[in-house]
Amino acid sequence: MKNKEEALKLLKKMETGDCFLSYQEIADITGYHVKYIFKLKKDIKENKFSLEHGNKNKKPVNALSEAEKEKIINLYKRSNASIRKFCKFYNTRSYSCIYNLVKDIKKD
Repeated sequence: MKNKEEALKLLKKMETGDCFLSYQEIADITGYHVKYIFKLKKDIKENKFSLEHGNKNKKPVNALSEAEKEKIINLYKRSNASIRKFCKFYNTRSYSCIYNLVKDIKKD
């Protein structure tokens, strides 16, 4: 199991001289690759280190906007086509994306 907090603690101990582990040993203890341990060390020195992922709480770039969802729903409601034929007609989103929108309509 990878443990970023443990790696941070060991790297800080290593800099202060309280720990005499090698980078390979720190990598083995924390479950990270040695190259990633070096990257963490560099990030700590440059004060770029964060325990939280940079994309946390951000909406994915390729997510459907509300306007496009409404457009797809309105087009599908007005058509008599099956979901597969509608997906071929719409052709800008995947079948699974459109299917997940349409199945919610059919339940109502």
